[in-house]
Amino acid sequence: MKVLHIVPTFYPATYFGGPIFSLHELCNALSRMPDIELRVLTTDNAGPKSKRIKAESFPVRFPGGYSVYYFKYLSGVSVSASMLLRMPSMIRWADIVHITSVYSFPTIPALFLCRLLRKPVVWSPRGALQQWKGSTKPLLKKAWESICNALLDKNRCVLHVTSEKEAEESGQKIAKACIEIIKNGINIPRENPARAWMPNGKLRLLFIGRIHPKKGIENLLQAVKILNWNVILTICGTGDDDYALSLKNMADELGIAEHIHFAGHVEGNAKSKIFWDSDVCIVPSYTENFAMVVAETLAHGVPVIASKGTPWAEIAGRQCGLWVENDTVSLVKAISEIRNKDLHRMGLNGRKWMEEEFSWAVVAGEMVDVYKRLVGAPCD
Repeated sequence: MKVLHIVPTFYPATYFGGPIFSLHELCNALSRMPDIELRVLTTDNAGPKSKRIKAESFPVRFPGGYSVYYFKYLSGVSVSASMLLRMPSMIRWADIVHITSVYSFPTIPALFLCRLLRKPVVWSPRGALQQWKGSTKPLLKKAWESICNALLDKNRCVLHVTSEKEAEESGQKIAKACIEIIKNGINIPRENPARAWMPNGKLRLLFIGRIHPKKGIENLLQAVKILNWNVILTICGTGDDDYALSLKNMADELGIAEHIHFAGHVEGNAKSKIFWDSDVCIVPSYTENFAMVVAETLAHGVPVIASKGTPWAEIAGRQCGLWVENDTVSLVKAISEIRNKDLHRMGLNGRKWMEEEFSWAVVAGEMVDVYKRLVGAPCD
């Protein structure tokens, strides 16, 4: 089966956060599946200030044998003329097209060409259709959604979401598509080293993810101020420069700068070390379709406090974390509560859960089943 992924940006454009990592891992896993020939059509956009991916060849061959086509994008307008020119022939080649993104190039031209060429589509919004109080340009987004709905062939499109919450909210906006829930997968570290929990009595908190207002980090800073005991908070990630600066200024104004460490972007072995050097990871987002960092944290054997803006209610029942409201008072209460729990046992519980249900091989198999059903028969 020939599978074409169309996405505005692709690995290693890690500036754009969790979806870049999860799509990269999905493609890696799909490339290991039998009878799957995979291509990725994308741009060389690597972030703001005209950062670009420097491809050594065209296309780039990734481990697993799949090809990634990085087309030059036009700064300021965020489109790629060369990608548009190549898109029709690539879609003709494919048996099925998997589109990731909503309110950005190249979603609308890809949907249009798939409708014109009668190609089945799997569409992954990656949380973009979920709303939160800081959402911008609502009228423009509504118009964009109307165009997308008009272009969809209801019998040939599956909307891929990662949680029941995302399914409900996305289905309200994209009515002309069947919905399939397939969770993201996670790479489980081979090792789970012994560690000292709360050395010197200090609770080491971690935030890791894209620095963006929807992440609710300001509430976490307020919580650290109120707790006023031995807490260290490490903030890892890049993103919105203005928001990052406001957080640093806020830490200074609250008098907690000595308790906060802004570590910037981390990945690979450095990222694993950050997890293992932490006691609790906190995910205080206003909204998330999946919150990949929760799965990553649990896979590293670290407990989690996740907000109810994430779809991770199950962490409480699995005894590997707390699921709370995203406000300062709730975060203070949760941090105080988890400090007195058996962090080691909670970490083991979370890792075991990830091993059993969240491997990328399982996720890729579920996705291939959707591809086969959609290619073989209309969506019901």
